[in-house]
Amino acid sequence: MDTQNPSVPSHAQSRVAADKHPNRRPGAAHHGGLVHDNARHTTRFTVIGNHLTQHPDLSLLAIGLACHIQSLPKGARVDIKTLAARFPEGATRIAAALRELEIHGYLRRERERVAGGRIVTRTVSCNQPAARRRESEPVRSAPARPATAPKQRAPRKPLPAVPHPSCSSPALLRTATDLLSDLRTRDSRLLLSAHDTAHLAVGVAAWLERDVSPAAVRHALTADLPPEGVRRPAALLAHRLAAQLPPPPPFRAPVPAPTVRHPLQNCDSCDRAHRAPEPGLCGGCRELRQPATTAA
Repeated sequence: MDTQNPSVPSHAQSRVAADKHPNRRPGAAHHGGLVHDNARHTTRFTVIGNHLTQHPDLSLLAIGLACHIQSLPKGARVDIKTLAARFPEGATRIAAALRELEIHGYLRRERERVAGGRIVTRTVSCNQPAARRRESEPVRSAPARPATAPKQRAPRKPLPAVPHPSCSSPALLRTATDLLSDLRTRDSRLLLSAHDTAHLAVGVAAWLERDVSPAAVRHALTADLPPEGVRRPAALLAHRLAAQLPPPPPFRAPVPAPTVRHPLQNCDSCDRAHRAPEPGLCGGCRELRQPATTAA
């Protein structure tokens, strides 16, 4: 792998002219497309077959991972943990790429007993699986399952708790639900399911109950979203509803109704001035004219 190719001459590096490249057809016109600017390698190179680099069924990650493995020296570690620490794709995607390579024969795993009776698993990299099959050498493949078999997702964590209003009226909950359903028209990342909307509507109703306008609630939920995106928008909104809950409005005593002052009127009996809405008897004269009641 990391050795000099015996077929390469020892002279200095030379370039292959674009018109004389083996992949270019004779007499082909120059109408754009790929042009190779190649220089011959004399050290530190690995021969990779086009059957791998142009494989019709392998993913790009699997092709790149196979090229990397074929360039490593003997004894290098190529387990999932080591590769995940080397590349940014993560353990899940690297494991899927390794399964692809096993299925197509570019990798195989062999169990071998070493000194002391311990059994170890060795990873064998095959640079020409078709040639080994023609030689009738067994190639161990991965378990019979598609490389892209869907994995069972772990159950999601429940959403954070949200505040509750003191009196949940149907009109208040309906306003809160409409507010949450409208968020996706303002930001496509805030698309909520019906279950998440029902959970969050109670918290929005608690805000509305505290004299917070719908526009203010909408701004508190959508302002300063993470620039890298929202992985679970319902959890973010639930956290904001609980963490940023405003205090209840201050208590306001009811304002008493103004006292009505009637105009002055002259009593029809004693001609004394008194306040009344209409002319008539004053209070004293009305009591004198009422029929006397007999005490029990």
